[in-house]
Amino acid sequence: MKKQILFVDDEINILKGLKRSLRPFRKYWEMQFVSTGEKALQLMDEIAFDVIVSDMRMPGMDGMQLLNMVQKKYPGVARIILSGHSDREIIMRSVKTAHQYLSKPCEKAMLVATIARACSLQDILNQKNLRYLLGGIATMPSMPLLYARILEELGSPDASMAGVAAIIEQDPGMTAKLLQLVNSSFFGVFGHILNVNEALVMLGMDVIRTLVLTMEVFSSLNIQALAVIDADRIRDHSVKTAAIARQIAGLEKMDAAKTDHAMMACFLHDTGKFLFAQYYPDLYREVIQIMDKEHLSSYEAEKKVFDVTHAELGAYLLGLWGLPDTIIEAIAFHHTPMSYLASEFELCGLIHVSELMEHQEAACQGAWEEPAGLDMEYMKKVGKDDKILLWCDYIRTGSARDEIA
Repeated sequence: MKKQILFVDDEINILKGLKRSLRPFRKYWEMQFVSTGEKALQLMDEIAFDVIVSDMRMPGMDGMQLLNMVQKKYPGVARIILSGHSDREIIMRSVKTAHQYLSKPCEKAMLVATIARACSLQDILNQKNLRYLLGGIATMPSMPLLYARILEELGSPDASMAGVAAIIEQDPGMTAKLLQLVNSSFFGVFGHILNVNEALVMLGMDVIRTLVLTMEVFSSLNIQALAVIDADRIRDHSVKTAAIARQIAGLEKMDAAKTDHAMMACFLHDTGKFLFAQYYPDLYREVIQIMDKEHLSSYEAEKKVFDVTHAELGAYLLGLWGLPDTIIEAIAFHHTPMSYLASEFELCGLIHVSELMEHQEAACQGAWEEPAGLDMEYMKKVGKDDKILLWCDYIRTGSARDEIA
């Protein structure tokens, strides 16, 4: 079935240009082109669109107002801004509404890739109610203490870039949102940035302070969520998994870029659990009960209750936010690496092995041989089955234990 794409721009010549340049994609997409926000909403009442691409400044209803309405009425629609205007205030007001921000002039390849990516990510989830819920999410929930600390730090006249970075890089939710902002060309930054310090330098303290204190782009895990999950343990697991991944990457002589991607993927790999607990606390309580009663992993229990897992949930939202494909794919398939098409041991396999090692280390404190649940068929497929004991020995007894302690 073809995907439904809606383009909105008050400049008729731009609409004609888009229609002409995107004609080759009619075999994949059904495209509609309208000149006002009002016409867009009328059309959306009739057609179930998958993606909307809107200009920012338009007479009457502007792009931000339009996407706000779309977020409320049709949260399952991926929302993309395509605008030539660089009004900083308007852009900052849109960051909780738009999934992606593309600047005019935009290369056709970039526009096509952004739309195609949003469409393919929607196919990850096989339950529309979850897709619709996530479409309305503007923030990834953060750890309450760290959320309070970032507000205090940014509210202080002595706030420093180093102090802000030290807080954000401890929290998967704040890190994910920051990377969305810096990598979505909201502020004219191009290329994938995965380092918190670099992201903060690119955006600047004034922008970060406004976004956090005024626009409230960060949020805290609520009481219901904290009653369902051990948020501190999940965060601690993510940090230690990233540390183990760095050690294995070093043993495998992976380059610095792949190592950085692997560590960020490990740090963010369980963000779907925070989303489940924050927005479906009662159902996630059922997940915990099934885990205890039937001795299942969270992944298996989530499948029973939601028919979708935290891996897919987190990957979908992070993908909409524009994080690199390698990270999204690794997160989506880290429990089922054999489903991942790549034939080399890289990010997906690294998360798979590292998180299982961390779980084993947490349970047995060095008195273990091989992590339970390892997909040996996958390890043989990528030619790493003979490395497992070496990695285990290094993590269990070597310097890596000091790092993750």
